[in-house]
Formats: sequence, structure tokens, C-alpha cells
Amino acid sequence: MPEPAGLLLDRTEPIAFRFEGKQYQGYRGDTVASALAANDVSVLSRSFKYHRPRGIHSLSGLDANTLVQVGPAPNRFADREPLSPDLDVMGQNYWGTLRHDRLAVFGLLHRFFPVGFYYKAFYKPRWTWPLWAKMIRRIAGLGTVDTNTPHGYFDKQYLFCDVLVVGGGAAGLAAAAQAAAAGADVVLVDENAALGGGLLYGRPDAGGIRAEEERARLVGAVEGSDRISAMTETACLGWYADNWLPLVRGNRLYKLRAKTLVVATGSLEQPLVFRNNDLPGVMLSGAAQRLIKLYGVKPGRRAVVATVNDEGYGAALDLLDAGVEVAAVVDLRMDAQRSALGDTLAARRVPVHAGAAPWEAVPQRKGPRLARVRVARIEADGVCAPSVDSFTCDLLVVCGGHAPAAALLRQAGATFAHDSTSAVWPIFPHPDHKAFVDLDEDVQVHDLEDAIAEGYDHVELLKRFTTNGMGPSQGRHSSLNAARVLARATARSVDETGVTTMRQPIVPVTMGHLAGRSFEPVRYTAMHFRHLEAGATMMPAGLWLRPEFYGDKARRQALIREETKNVRDNVGIVDVSTLGGLDVRGPDAAEFMNRMYTFAYLKQPVGRSRYVLMTDLSGVVVDDGVACRLHEDHFYVTATTSGVDNVYREMLWYNAQWRLKVDVTNVTAAFAGVNIAGPNCRAVLETLCDDVDISPEGFPYMGVREGHVAGIPALFLRVGFVGELGYELHVPASQGEALWDALLDAGKEHGIRPFGVEAQRLLRLEKGHIIIGQDTDGLTTPHEADMAWALAKKKPFHVGIRSVRMQAAKGLTRKLVGFEMPGVGVEQPKECHLVIRGREITGRVTSVAYSPNLDKVIGLAYVAPDQSEPGQSIEIRVDGGRMVNATVAKLPFFDPDGARQEL
Repeated sequence: MPEPAGLLLDRTEPIAFRFEGKQYQGYRGDTVASALAANDVSVLSRSFKYHRPRGIHSLSGLDANTLVQVGPAPNRFADREPLSPDLDVMGQNYWGTLRHDRLAVFGLLHRFFPVGFYYKAFYKPRWTWPLWAKMIRRIAGLGTVDTNTPHGYFDKQYLFCDVLVVGGGAAGLAAAAQAAAAGADVVLVDENAALGGGLLYGRPDAGGIRAEEERARLVGAVEGSDRISAMTETACLGWYADNWLPLVRGNRLYKLRAKTLVVATGSLEQPLVFRNNDLPGVMLSGAAQRLIKLYGVKPGRRAVVATVNDEGYGAALDLLDAGVEVAAVVDLRMDAQRSALGDTLAARRVPVHAGAAPWEAVPQRKGPRLARVRVARIEADGVCAPSVDSFTCDLLVVCGGHAPAAALLRQAGATFAHDSTSAVWPIFPHPDHKAFVDLDEDVQVHDLEDAIAEGYDHVELLKRFTTNGMGPSQGRHSSLNAARVLARATARSVDETGVTTMRQPIVPVTMGHLAGRSFEPVRYTAMHFRHLEAGATMMPAGLWLRPEFYGDKARRQALIREETKNVRDNVGIVDVSTLGGLDVRGPDAAEFMNRMYTFAYLKQPVGRSRYVLMTDLSGVVVDDGVACRLHEDHFYVTATTSGVDNVYREMLWYNAQWRLKVDVTNVTAAFAGVNIAGPNCRAVLETLCDDVDISPEGFPYMGVREGHVAGIPALFLRVGFVGELGYELHVPASQGEALWDALLDAGKEHGIRPFGVEAQRLLRLEKGHIIIGQDTDGLTTPHEADMAWALAKKKPFHVGIRSVRMQAAKGLTRKLVGFEMPGVGVEQPKECHLVIRGREITGRVTSVAYSPNLDKVIGLAYVAPDQSEPGQSIEIRVDGGRMVNATVAKLPFFDPDGARQEL
């Protein structure tokens, strides 16, 4: 259509795109749906259940009729998707072609799919379910997910305002302008491309002028105020506590906090219910008016308008102005009052059939689009006379009244009263059915009636049994009519019946918006670039990057074994800067430690370290480390790399509850750490330390000292995570690289070699040391993890002690054990492979590796308690469903007496 039709179009910029493999053209400002309508494409998709052809219904992104596949993105609303160059669009939910869908046969088999059939079918006899499941999975769903789709860019922004106005129609514009005039900072959001709401396309007066003038005045007031930020094409997803509202615009999620909220979302036009009311060519009056005024598209050539109010007369006048022949206006009202719109329509010689209703829409013989409408006189609510009039047309515009667009308010708990005193009954079931209440789910009037007869006579039960309102529209066009059917069947009012609960998000939102920007923050240790210079392959560890191993990637396994052997036979160093560090000080420091951890710390000597194990209130293991007592009132505590932030939060929270005289500081970033281990590590350190006695007598196992290494101030911890003579050296982070260089230089004559995380994990596995989060999960208790030795027996309290004791009293259902297998000739299990006994899953593998020092495969696994004795045989299911045997072994596998780490 020529201008001024097509308010949103930029006709200077044509855009080519594809639909179903065929080339089409639209303009900048078009949506996919409007551009296809301009090209006389009437079928956009197929319906969910019966695969019926579907076209434009609301043209406002509020129904499933326009769901299409846009490139790799499924389930996009064609009436919301802006046209862009080279867009590749496909219809959805068909098998074959969009025009010739083989699954449309379901429509002929409808008697075999009664309401709720999916609750009653497929499960008997039991052996048939795998067959049904395969078929259902093949045909279920709508669009196609491409798992190779590149990650898109999504981000977030925080906003604050005095007043948030949701809705950019007449009421929202007026509210925003008035709030700004009173001195408030206002954010105005609207989901459409331009402000104005119904003023953009509606016709409230006979001349069609007042809407344009009102819009110009209101939009001018908003755009002329520097206190108003207007955001179009922005959806509000919900309304949460303290006026927190998420907004989506483009690829950004806005997290907005408002002092005051104004909801001006207007109303939703409702459909009429009659036979074949879902045919392409049957649309709401607002959709027809949007096509004309916003996109410059004739919605049809010859139309019938069916209405319950004067708005249908305005739509008929707009159709006439657009060059569409209007065969008749069908007014469902018995006693419609005379109006200016009606008089204007009469002057243009359009026949009006009062007290009548559309009885049936009839499709073309060789096509899916509407061909004619059969109209009957109304004898009573929902009952039509047997004689009908027939009108040839390719467009049926329906105006069934309005319901509040109140999803935002309903989701927050608001309720509404329904006034039925002047409402016109819009539902006319047909003896041959196909009178659809919910177009998303293909729910018909008789489906609702049958469900009610089966006893599903509460609105929430009716929804779930029939799926009415459970589709993408969330009941926007079906909940009210379903409530009417229910009210009539149960002899109640619509107000007594009510409508179903609205749930967030109010509009569909992509997983990308919820997930946010696809990025992972990375932290480098002080020695990071030394690792790169040494040829390290880096791996993530929490937020950090750590060396996995050093050398050629093609020799990965061999290099890891060489690094492991060098620690056992000689000396190695590993960067442990990623360990969490917590500084606990104050007169109540020991009491605080005693409450936070399971062991006993009140009498821990100064200059000694002690293992720490933390449980939560449910008795689940959540972290471990060591506590070094530097002074009566001062502990330095290590935590796991990934767990330290949570431990720190818990400490602060409990400190606030207990009000002990203690201060806790997260000093992880302040220190760099190196573990030097192996039988020759003392010889290397002796050349660098002149103020710390590192002899066995002067510095025993689990001792703690403060001094210097190569002139660098350091905290010395004599610990044995890898099961060898070893020292952890914690120095200021700024000196980490200098310490690393000094140790490598001093160790040259001893063959010192850095080792990575994989070698460290293998060495600790040989000693049977667990890794929290790998050998434990969100349910692991200390007794299950064989950590009962870390529980103080006489201590009256620690966090989670009551739960730990209750679970211990109940007895174990699983236990973590070591297992071993021959190093050759047996397929090695992988982590998370299942332990099987007969047809029962009794556990899973948590850690497993080949040990070059023991020449066998070793691992940790959960098993049933009666499988946990050393020497017992267990079966593990490996890839391909094959079973391998392993033997439960006593821990530790290597150096069981711990003699090497106490040298």
C-alpha cells in the first residue's frame, strides 16, 4: 500500500530474505510476518497437536501461530522478528513441507486423541513404551535446536529510577509525562517498535483523526522531557520484591530498581470461538489494523467483520480505506446502540447483520486459506439458528472484546473482578467440532466440556488436564473463554470461576538472556608467565589458570608420569598460589575455628598446623585445608581453590551471628605459594634458608615456621599432600616469581623439575587424599568419605555437628574406598563410571589413574557398605556397557606408614 500507510517502514531500504527456501522482499521496519503478508504468504507454521495450517492471528507476538525458525534460532515470533538482510526463515512443526505436512493426518484421527489422552495412553502394555517414546520424541516439539550454534553476545545493565512506567500507550504516556512534570526521574518501557499503543493503529472516531492527534500530543510531551528515558522494543519479564523488574531489550538484560511502578499495559483483544476459527485469514481486528497502518499491507481482498462492540466498525472502516471490500459486518449484539462509527459505515453501504455470529469458517478446496464464512442468527448464548448466510471472503476480522493485559499484576498476586453484565457471549460450539479455544494447544470447546465432565472442574485442574493456556501465549487469548465454558458447565459466574495463575517470565526469554554474557573471568598466579615459558599447557582451576603439565602436548601422558616419578625419586615444585588463604585474628580466634571446623583447635600449639574439615548445617562436607597457628590469637587457614569464597562468606555470616571477638580476612590474592616436594627438597631449601631450621628435629611434620627463602619473607608449612617430604612456602604475591626462579636455580644440581596439576592429583591419589568436589558431592558426609578421624569426639559443637551425628546413627548407604586393577590388559574406568552389583547401581568412580610408581590402576569409588572391606571384588561398568573387575584396597596405596613425608 502507498504512504501514509506503513508508519514503521523505511521504503528507501528494501530487504531481501528467504522463507522456506524461496526469496522474498520487504522493507526496513518490517517484521518477518508483515513482509510475508505483503508477499501474500498466509501460512507461517503448523499447529502443535493436529498440525493445522496457521497464519497471522494477533500480529503482536502473543500467540504461537507465528512461531518460526530463524537460522539456528527456533521458536521466534515472526510478528516480533525484525526483517534483516539475508534472513533465512523456515516454518515449524511439520513433516514434509509446510504446505503438505504428512502429520496433518492427526487432524483426521482426532477421535483417537481425546482430551487428556497422553495421561491414559502409551504405558500399557509396558513393553510398548520404548516404541512409543521413540515416535513421540521424533514428532514432539516445535523448532529444531542446533547444538553447534555459536554463542551469541549477551550482557546486563543496572538501572534505577523514581518511577517505572510499563506500557507506552495513551495511559502510559500520560502517566510518564505527569510524573516527570512532578520532578520524578522516569523510565518508560514498551515492547513495540514505536510509542503510542492502540493510538498507532486504532480508530476510536469515525474520521480516524483523533488517535493521530492524541498520539502526537502525548509522544511529544514524553520526548520533550529530559526526565523521561523511553525504551521501545523492551519487554518487562516480571515484578519482584522491592520493585525489582527485569527488562529485555535486544541482547541486554536490564536489572531495574524503581521507587514506584505504574502498570499501563492496557488490554488484550479476545477471539471469537466457532468452527475453523483458526484458519489462515481469520485474525483479530487489531492484527488487520496493524498490517494496514504500521506495515502498509492489505490483509485481504474481501472481508467479513465479526464484532461484539463498536471497535469492529472502526476496523471495517479501516479496511474500506485500505481498498478492501467489506462484504458484511456481523454484530453479535442483540441491541447495539447507534454510534458515529456505525453511521459512517452505513453511509458507505456496508450491510450489518445484528444478533448474528460466525458459525463456520470454510477453507479453500485446494488450499489452507479462508474461502467463505457461514453466518447464523443467534437464538441464545452459544446457540445459533439452523439457517445460515454464506459470504465469500478471504479475510475474517474478529473482535471479541478485551481482557486486561494484567500478566505483570497477576504474577505479583493481584486479583481482578469480572463484570459480565454487558458482555456478549462469544463461544459457538459446532456439532462437527474444530471450535478452538486455545490455538497454541489445539484445545477445542468439546475438549474442555469433556474434561469438566470427568471431574476437572477447577480452573487450575482444567488447565493442566487439557493444556489450555500452557502454550507460548500463556492463556492470553484462551483463559477467559475457558473460564466462560467452565462457569457455564458448573452453573457459576466467571468471577467465581476465576482464571489461572500467571507465571514469570511474562514473555518468552532466551537462555542467553538468563545466562548473561558468555565469558569466564581468569586469574593468573604470580608465576603464570614462567609456566608459559616452560611450555606448560594451562587448565582452569576455579577462576585461576594452572599448569596441567609441562612439555609437548603429544607426549601428555608420558610427561605426567615423568613429573610424578621425579617427585617420588628426586625433587619437584608446583605452583599452589591458587589455594585459598584466610587470616583469622582476635582473642576468640581459636574458639571461632573450633566452631567452624570439625576437628579440635582450642589447644592447637603455636607453630603447628592441623587438618581442617568443614561441613554445612546438613552435615555435608564442603571444604578442607590446614589451619596454621601463628600466635595464640592468630590462625592462617588454607581452603580449596574453588571453595574459598564460599568459606569466607560462611565465616563472615557466622561471625555476625556469634559476635565473637575475631576478624576474618580473605588474603588469597595477597600470597603466592610453592610446594617443593621430594626426597631431595630439604637439600635444595638448605641452600636458600639461613634463619629457619629445616632439619627433621627443628621442623617436624605439620610444623609451621616464619622466616626467609632467598631473602624473601615466607611462611613455611611442612605438609604432605603428595605424600613426600615437602614444604609449602607462602610469600607475598609480588615475590612469587622471584621465589620460583630461586628454587629452580638452587635445585639444578638435584634435577629439580616443575610439575603440574595432573601429576599433583596422581601423587595425592597414591596417598588416598580426597579432593573436595571431586571425591565428594553435594550429599557426602564425613563418615561416607571415610573422614570420621577428622571429627573431634568430645567437642560439643561445630557447624553441622547435629546432622553429622544423626546421619552416622542412621548408618551408611555408601562409602568411599580405594580400588586397584592391573596396569595392563584391563580397560581403565573413567571418573563417574558406575559400580554395579547385579542390576543395582551401588556407587561410582570419583578418581582413577594409572600409577607409574605402583604399576597398576588405582582409584577411589563409592560402593555399598558391604562392599567396602579390602580384598573384596567390585564390578565397574565402562564405556560400551562392558564390565571390568577391581579389588577394594586399603588406603593409602603408597607408603602406607607415611615414613617418606616424615623424613
